[in-house]
Amino acid sequence: MREALGRIKSIKSLKILRSIRLRIFLCVFILGILPCIFMRYFILSSYESRIVSVRTGQVQALLHVVSDRLISTDYLRSPANPEMSGELTEFANQIGGRIMVVGPDLKVLADTYKKSEGSLVVSGDVVRCLRQGNRAATSRYDREDNFIELFMPVGGVSDGSDAQAVPFGLGRSGRQVDGVIMASVSTNEIETTLELLRRRTLLLEIILILVLFFIAVFVASILLEPFERLTGAIRDVQAGFTTDDIDVGSYTETEHIGDAFNQVLGRMRTMDESRQEFVSNVSHELKTPMTSMKVLADSLLQQGDMVPPEMYREFLQDIDDELDRENKMISELLSLAKMDRRQVSMNVTDVNINELAEIVMRRVRPLARQKDIELTMVSEREITAQVDEVKMTMVFTNLIENAVKYNREHGSVHVTLNSDHRNFTFTVEDTGVGIPQESLDRIFDRFYRVDKSRSREIGGTGLGLSITRSAVLLHKGTIEVESEEGVGTRFIVTIPLRKQSEG
Repeated sequence: MREALGRIKSIKSLKILRSIRLRIFLCVFILGILPCIFMRYFILSSYESRIVSVRTGQVQALLHVVSDRLISTDYLRSPANPEMSGELTEFANQIGGRIMVVGPDLKVLADTYKKSEGSLVVSGDVVRCLRQGNRAATSRYDREDNFIELFMPVGGVSDGSDAQAVPFGLGRSGRQVDGVIMASVSTNEIETTLELLRRRTLLLEIILILVLFFIAVFVASILLEPFERLTGAIRDVQAGFTTDDIDVGSYTETEHIGDAFNQVLGRMRTMDESRQEFVSNVSHELKTPMTSMKVLADSLLQQGDMVPPEMYREFLQDIDDELDRENKMISELLSLAKMDRRQVSMNVTDVNINELAEIVMRRVRPLARQKDIELTMVSEREITAQVDEVKMTMVFTNLIENAVKYNREHGSVHVTLNSDHRNFTFTVEDTGVGIPQESLDRIFDRFYRVDKSRSREIGGTGLGLSITRSAVLLHKGTIEVESEEGVGTRFIVTIPLRKQSEG
């Protein structure tokens, strides 16, 4: 149970991470907070570097004074000078640190802390000062221990003309280096100031972060507001509150989404209208035979026992015809429903299309003779295709029969078979009355009939071409129609020679 709850929580958290609102918020917040962090680091680092540099310069200036005093008093040769020792202590107090004087033999001559006098100093900085003179004057800032350490040679001012190393005690210009001053200055005051500055910048950073948080929330809400309106409009349509087109054109993206949804909505309206029209047509077509049979039955009942047997047979024959018509219509509707849902099975085999067309032609010829219609077929080549023979027979039969039924007396129907390396084509061309241009787009609609009175005369249900088109689509084929009113009509069916995969 706990594992299931854990999985549910993890799924919910993943959904939260997929939120565009959260992503916009994070982008604005992070892009805003990073400069604040870098600015705080830059301010503290720059201030620390600057204040250490200033402090170092102050100490170096004082050490130059100390160096001059050591030279003028010849302290390095005669360190037993109490007056100079006192001055060193005073100078040390002025810088707030420690001063040590090292002789040319690396021996500490004076220490204001009185801890290292007489001891040897083994330091690379001291050795460099003795060897290189003023060029080796250095300073070092120890951030961890909070002090600045400086090394300054006494005497041996170099002009920089000689880059070769010389023995201890000689500067590069050859002038004697008398010694080195070492100074150590505490930076506790700097650290205290930096700590205060850190606290203030941290407080400022926290305030900026809070401001950025609310700005990010506000920006995310503003940017997503058109999408919220778009979602609300779609939900209203989904709930059935409205069927109007939505218009959210604040952004190009929302405009594109709205246009796409409006197209889908338009198709839904068209489908709904077609469905309502279909239901109305089905109701009407099924009701018509029932009404006819009701009228015939009532007529017989009103006649009573005086009805002659011939009238009974005539009326019963009419009732039987109406029942056949209704049964045919119901069968065609069931076939259409199965094809629409792709529930119909496809028994695909290799079929000789030429022989199949000949069989259909033989079946239709008696009907053509009744109207004195010339029925011809031309096969450009032998064709074998992988099709469902029953459904392809239905396609051929519907098209050829329609070409005969809706033709003129003494007209003609011309059937052509041809193929290439991928598809075969079946063309039926008649010399009938033709189809008006405004009706061409609707002839495959269910129950649609160009001439309703004539269709009823010849027993048409208005479903034949719909079934034909569905059968063609099941074979991944196409059906096209060309017609000129008063001249004739041509149907062109194109079917792949090989069965097409579902993928």
